[in-house]
Amino acid sequence: MFIDREAELAQLETLYALERADLFVLYGRRRVGKTELLRAFCAGKPHIFFIATLSSDRDQLATFSQEIYSLTHAEVPEGFTFPSWEAALRALAELPGHPIVVMDEFTYLIGGNKAILSILQKVWDETLRNSKVFLILCGSYIGMMETDVLGYKAPLYGRRTGNLLLNPLELPAVPAFFPGYTPIQQIEAWAVLGGMPYYLAAFSDNVNIFANIRQQILDMHGLLYHEPRLLLMEELREPRNYFSILRAIAQGRTRLNEIALKSGVGNSPMTARYLDLLQQMRLIYRRVPATENQPEKSKKGLYHIVDPFLRFWFRYVHPYQNSLDLGMSDGVLAQRVRPTFDQFVGYAFEDAARAYIARLARSGNLSFLPERIGSWWDQTGEIDVVAVSDSEEALLVGECKWSVNLVGTDILEDLNNKTRTILTAGRWTNVFYYLFSRSGFTPELQVKAGREGIQLVSAEECLH
Repeated sequence: MFIDREAELAQLETLYALERADLFVLYGRRRVGKTELLRAFCAGKPHIFFIATLSSDRDQLATFSQEIYSLTHAEVPEGFTFPSWEAALRALAELPGHPIVVMDEFTYLIGGNKAILSILQKVWDETLRNSKVFLILCGSYIGMMETDVLGYKAPLYGRRTGNLLLNPLELPAVPAFFPGYTPIQQIEAWAVLGGMPYYLAAFSDNVNIFANIRQQILDMHGLLYHEPRLLLMEELREPRNYFSILRAIAQGRTRLNEIALKSGVGNSPMTARYLDLLQQMRLIYRRVPATENQPEKSKKGLYHIVDPFLRFWFRYVHPYQNSLDLGMSDGVLAQRVRPTFDQFVGYAFEDAARAYIARLARSGNLSFLPERIGSWWDQTGEIDVVAVSDSEEALLVGECKWSVNLVGTDILEDLNNKTRTILTAGRWTNVFYYLFSRSGFTPELQVKAGREGIQLVSAEECLH
């Protein structure tokens, strides 16, 4: 099942239509759907799809050589291989037509033979750039791809004709995975799984959310039970310390000193180094109030886990690993997950609301063009959704309620009070109010909103 990715496919198709030599770099986290995107792009076109492994460099070269030979020959001679990577790469220029050559898991090749990057640079400059080969380098180690392939000091710097960091699917793609769920259930599924296609495909809308969590995440034989552990152990040298840090963040320790103390990995400077690497891997991010006009210099930063599934796993699986290993998944579900599940989804609903505002801005349906979208907090309180444009002196504020109760005028009044604190800075003259609700709005609030131009957004609308 291939869902969404229209914009990404269009980017590839636009380049391919130019019928020239292209060197395209695609990268992103594991399970994000890179390979499926490339298979959809290659469908119906002459292509080579080579997936690197952890085998020896000689075996990799032999496999790649046979993929090249098989594109133009019905049978490949047993044991056929080019004498070198340079010879194999030069052979790509002799392929007929406008072929696509995918080198998937490219970082495995780099790990086994650092010289491949320099060899490819030489062959590209001397031969391939004058051919019609559409060469795609694809990898999952984001830091290595950005440094060794895309970086300023990398051999291939300046050669690429396009690149794409493939991000998880956004919330509006989720209903296609769960057409049998209600909008509320679809948001709950997204709150647990995020936008990784592999994770979303693990759940079924034939059973409810809790049954899926029990079967696929909490059961030691479930498809996603070991997933984060395998992901981090494959990419990190000291997974134990990173696990402790992620668990601390998932449990609400979001300041540097709190994370250092709770995780026990060392002092704040040492913890900061671990946090920097987790940021490079796109597993966590540092959030500052959206009203800060120099966020990189702000001292108000809080750390959050980017991926909803990692948030769920480090909140509900990792702390109870021993119990789950003993087969106590029903107990963990009943005593740990269910009592706090609405609160957990509520935090994700705030992310969904901020993403909704971003989509409005991208589509031109917001009253101004924001420069920053996030949230706001100080000693007196916090606002869930904030979008800022300093150039247009515009401010958007929003409150989210994941509750079975209707949102009423008291929530709007509370938002007004907190907004006055922000407005004392005198930087914004145009203020826009949004309220987001799981269950709807009281008639009184609806009348007031219509009269004052306040936007009321239901959970279902956040799916669009």
